[in-house]
Amino acid sequence: MDPHGELVPDRRGDRDDARRADDARPGAQGGHRQERVHARAPASRAAQAAQAGCRRSPGGPAALRRGPGRVHRRSLLHAPERLPIAHAPRQPRSAARGPDRPRGRHVRGLRRLRRGRPRRGAVSVLLRGQGDHEPVLVDAVRESSARGRHSPARDRRDVTDAPLLSLLVPAVGGQGGGVLLDWIVDAALIDGYPVHGTSIPGVAQRTGSTTYYVELSGERNQSVDGTPIFSLYPVPGALDVLLAPEFLEVGRSIELGFPSPGRTTIIASTHRLYSIHEKIVTGRGIYPIEKLQAAARAFSKRLIAFDALALAREHGTEANAVLLGALAGSGVLPLSAEAFREAIRTKAVQVEANLRGFEAGFAVAAGPAAGAGEGSRGFGTPLAPDPSRATPAGPAVTATSPDIERIVVGFPEGLGAIVREAVARLVDYQDRAYAERYLERLRPFVQGGDLELGRIVARHLAVWMTYEDAVRVAQLKTRASRFERIRRDKAVGAGELVVTDFLKPDLDELYGVLPYRLVAPFARWAERRWPNGRPTIGQHVKTTTVSGFLRVWMLTWLRPLRPISYRAREEHARIDRWLSAVTRCATWDNALACEVGRAAQLVKGYGDVRRRMVGHFDRLLEAVMRAAQHDAATGGKFETSRSLAARYRTLVLQGPESEAAAAALATEGLARS
Repeated sequence: MDPHGELVPDRRGDRDDARRADDARPGAQGGHRQERVHARAPASRAAQAAQAGCRRSPGGPAALRRGPGRVHRRSLLHAPERLPIAHAPRQPRSAARGPDRPRGRHVRGLRRLRRGRPRRGAVSVLLRGQGDHEPVLVDAVRESSARGRHSPARDRRDVTDAPLLSLLVPAVGGQGGGVLLDWIVDAALIDGYPVHGTSIPGVAQRTGSTTYYVELSGERNQSVDGTPIFSLYPVPGALDVLLAPEFLEVGRSIELGFPSPGRTTIIASTHRLYSIHEKIVTGRGIYPIEKLQAAARAFSKRLIAFDALALAREHGTEANAVLLGALAGSGVLPLSAEAFREAIRTKAVQVEANLRGFEAGFAVAAGPAAGAGEGSRGFGTPLAPDPSRATPAGPAVTATSPDIERIVVGFPEGLGAIVREAVARLVDYQDRAYAERYLERLRPFVQGGDLELGRIVARHLAVWMTYEDAVRVAQLKTRASRFERIRRDKAVGAGELVVTDFLKPDLDELYGVLPYRLVAPFARWAERRWPNGRPTIGQHVKTTTVSGFLRVWMLTWLRPLRPISYRAREEHARIDRWLSAVTRCATWDNALACEVGRAAQLVKGYGDVRRRMVGHFDRLLEAVMRAAQHDAATGGKFETSRSLAARYRTLVLQGPESEAAAAALATEGLARS
């Protein structure tokens, strides 16, 4: 079209001629050369351009050029103008010419688009314009749209307004969440309630749980009123039931905003399966159970919380069957208990065991102690003792034996429980003489009268003196009580039990059980040869076979050599240095001595991890002692040294990502002192 809004006829021949004429213009190279034309050859470009110029009409594409400007040897055309929506009945004549023409509809007589049947209005024709916005609605103009601003209401036939109940099951892999979902859906169908269930798979190892969501209608058999429209995802704040197979999932759901205190009934098992984020922390990274309980009370209209895993083990079943019974006993869904039982029978998976678990959970939820009323704590449901958590019959000496009582005579009553447990552990680890050595080391801190310092030293000293070397690992892995516990937990019964232990000792752990005089030269050479880590030997040992069991059990024969081993000499030398530092700090400030005593918490782990943590312990001890000496010389109150010890220990226990900050803190403390 031209700049005045008139459509230009499509003259393909003229455009081709113009293009050939443009190509004939002199270029940057070769325009001065003469062309050789053979006989009967096509005419030259100049001749073609001249011939095309003779045929060109005044109204051709040349009229659309804007002066002599060229872009890539082509004509520079005016920008196309957008045409408004055309409407055939309302376009009586062609558009007016001139720049002052009204901006009306410029096109008339557009051919209507036919797809099987004629349309009511003309098809919109839009070209991109400069400075103009596309219309909100690009559609054919219809007479019905001009009658009102709002479209007519949609047909609501076969749609019901019956209330829907929503249930969310945030489960971890391996907890039977899929089977639990099938049971709930089948029970609703058996009772005649329209229901829909869906699952959103997560990631393994607790980085994301698998979410199961169920919606069911509150009315039976709605074929007359219509079919409910179910949702695939839960709506935050609009959840009726939260059924959590593990208690941390309650906190995760609260964080996402699903439960609400005015609507949601929370049914949860209080046992814990620790997440990866809780396990990777160097110190104690377990989320406080008290905070989870407080959050569950605050965000629930009704709370039913009990240890479903312990109850399932008591009845020889799984926790999902127990939670299904608790759901039925709570009465929050309009489903009968018999429908749930029939769903278990229909599934045909461990029917008898699952029915036992269902009845146990039903009794807990229907009883008065399970948070039946609003404002109830919902915790503390009485359960039978879990046989799997009984004390294993391993050590011959226990914390309550008469021999232990004679050894711990003379210690304060406030330390009695810790000392008895420590002595029993040390006797099982080595012998009675080893336990008496522990008491000799502990006695000076108890006689000082500071019970808190004595408690800290007693606890950390017992743990450190029972460090787990290769002999201790072999001792624990070959005990009969270990295989009995595995057989009971896995419900093997009289079947064959196969246990494979994955071991990866490094060079230090191998020669650490040998006498010091024998391996000390080799240990010094290995330190120079591999300063950043020792070689490891990976092994997969089946300890339920004769050869595999003997291969591990024979390491326990080195137990008498432990007091003179290379590892024992290194560990006890560091223990003596730690106790000396605690004793010296106690003469200055008891609070500082307690912080130095807690520094023993850093010594933990195996292989490279233990070497790294021991390095942090040595660095902390050096920095704190120098800072304490500086405070003592200047007459300070040891606030700097106490703060340094506490901050350094906290940073290291947060994980490897904070160890660099701890090292910088120690360097700064050494520079100031």
